[in-house]
Amino acid sequence: MSHPKGNETHKRTGIEVAAHAGFCMGVRRAVEAAMAVADADVSSCTLGELIHNPQVVRMLADRGVPPVSSAQEAAGRQVLIRSHGVSPEVIAELKDAGCQVLDLTCPFVDKLHRIVREESSPECPVILVGEKEHPEVIGTAGWACGEVFVVATPDEALALPPMKDAVVAAQTTYPPSRWEEVVTALKTRVTNLREHCTICNATEVRQKEAAELASRADAMIVVGGRNSANTQKLFATCKKHCERSILVECAAELPPAFANIYSEFIGITAGASTPAAALEEVVLSMTDIENQVQATDSVDFNMDAIAASMVRIRPGQTVTGTVVQITADEVFVNFGYKSEGVIKRSELTQGEVQENDEIEAEVVKVNDGEGNVVLSQRNIVNKKAWEALMAKYDAGEYVDGVGKEAVKGGLIADVEGVRAFVPASHLSPRYVEKIGDFVGKEMKLKIIEVDTQKKRIVASRKAVMTEEAAAKKKEAWENLEEGVVIHGVVRRLTDFGAFVDVGGVDGLIHITDLSWGRIKHPSEVVKPNQEIDVKIKSLDREKERIALDYKSLQPRPWDNAAEKYPEGSIVEGKVVRITDFGAFVELQVGLDGLVHISQCALNHVAKVEDAVKVGETVRVKVLKVDTEAKRISLSIKQVMEDEAFGDDAAEPEMELAAEEVTAEEVAAEEVTTEE
Repeated sequence: MSHPKGNETHKRTGIEVAAHAGFCMGVRRAVEAAMAVADADVSSCTLGELIHNPQVVRMLADRGVPPVSSAQEAAGRQVLIRSHGVSPEVIAELKDAGCQVLDLTCPFVDKLHRIVREESSPECPVILVGEKEHPEVIGTAGWACGEVFVVATPDEALALPPMKDAVVAAQTTYPPSRWEEVVTALKTRVTNLREHCTICNATEVRQKEAAELASRADAMIVVGGRNSANTQKLFATCKKHCERSILVECAAELPPAFANIYSEFIGITAGASTPAAALEEVVLSMTDIENQVQATDSVDFNMDAIAASMVRIRPGQTVTGTVVQITADEVFVNFGYKSEGVIKRSELTQGEVQENDEIEAEVVKVNDGEGNVVLSQRNIVNKKAWEALMAKYDAGEYVDGVGKEAVKGGLIADVEGVRAFVPASHLSPRYVEKIGDFVGKEMKLKIIEVDTQKKRIVASRKAVMTEEAAAKKKEAWENLEEGVVIHGVVRRLTDFGAFVDVGGVDGLIHITDLSWGRIKHPSEVVKPNQEIDVKIKSLDREKERIALDYKSLQPRPWDNAAEKYPEGSIVEGKVVRITDFGAFVELQVGLDGLVHISQCALNHVAKVEDAVKVGETVRVKVLKVDTEAKRISLSIKQVMEDEAFGDDAAEPEMELAAEEVTAEEVAAEEVTTEE
């Protein structure tokens, strides 16, 4: 609880450290990369001081990464571009000097560069709001495609020449409170002004915290490099709200008896380029724990007290916090801990987030080596997904998966958010030639192996297909009964018959049960994938064999022969067999008629073959239909006479023609028609 400075009755004493004191994201990123380079066996240097903090610069130089001032001085070495960024010309100079460039430009500065590059032109100048000699401003100006103006105050803005078009952007560490004043002044000089407030929100948060803390404190200590514009602005803010404000680079610069933590309330903050070690050193020096173990109960601050007041966290713990900063690759979250949590974009699961959004995440690491707390949203989702999968695994339930990548020996699949491996032998009951065909394919899987420690699963598509086929087969057999007519689908044809799927199991229609007539192949009657009704002739459950009948459900050819082929009608047919006494003509499958040799031509022929040939299509006249005896007498001769003489054609002597057929011939005809 805060109280007025002059309230002696309830006056607060001790120390309070600003929540956002110390390294900002861009500086921390640059320092981490520089430390990694220092550990590598590569000749390296930084172009200018990496950050405006002499302790850090000195430490890097001692570890083999010194600052240089030009491309010529850096020639042949790996060069680290500091977080302030540089112009494209500087990058080109370094490469011409044979340098390998490691760009550590702050993401917020990089965004500023993109805006200047994309929106400026010879007709549209750039106005940068910031300090003309600051490295960030100098580097940013080099990205402009036209004229560049730099202003730091409203008065400087008012001094600019009138312009029709211009784009305005800010140095990322420019005081947010002064931005609007400068923009207002610029609008009086520029007709069409495109505004881009590129101030890093971490700067604004740090400034607001410093102002609020200084307004409550008896004394303020700002820790940071004197060459840091960010730190100088922070100091100015504190000085405005608390006259007893000082700026120190390290604990050794603290004036003796500057303040008494037992009788005064002291605020401490740090610039964006101040390492955590420097800040902690100042705090420890102020508390002087070793020399003041006899502290009175009135003192409400020491390092243990700070630790006790902080949120306690551990890996795997779920925390809730507020988004305070967003970059292209990371999201920073304040959840009440001594340092902010960092979530990689790849570890976000709720899509786009905005500043001030409240989000839930899991602690991955309490300290990544640089004092950062690593968070992940994906871990929470993965944990819930894993628990759900294990419940299905224990219950023997199937899971839904999508093929993601073909690898050696199988397929990687996403199973409800969890990575799973499907061996090639478990993709299908049959051999799979191209595993890549399953990439992007949705499938049902059964978990067959689990590694709970590594959170890995092995799944099988074949097991699902096999079990489903077995269940379907069992159900199908339960519904089958001899003599019942059932609907099915023709699956495949062989020389001896057709296999039909009747609800999950296959039955066979023998070729003799397909048609009432003679056929050489089942394809003459049915086709693959054709839906048909069949009758179950017999079932052998032990051998799992089903005999089916198709022709019994089709009309018998002789049942309506008299109506379909009335005596005296002329029809077409195909010669299917020739005998000494005549030719058998097929009128339809299963229905043949006899053309006696005497009726094969207008003139007498010695051989039937002299008049017709097997396979030939002929026009015949129906002379007589005997459905009981299953005989049809036909005539080619009568058709020819009708066509030649028309109405004058003589009536056929039916009885005479019939008498000419001998008993032997009749027997042969009966055998043929029965076949």
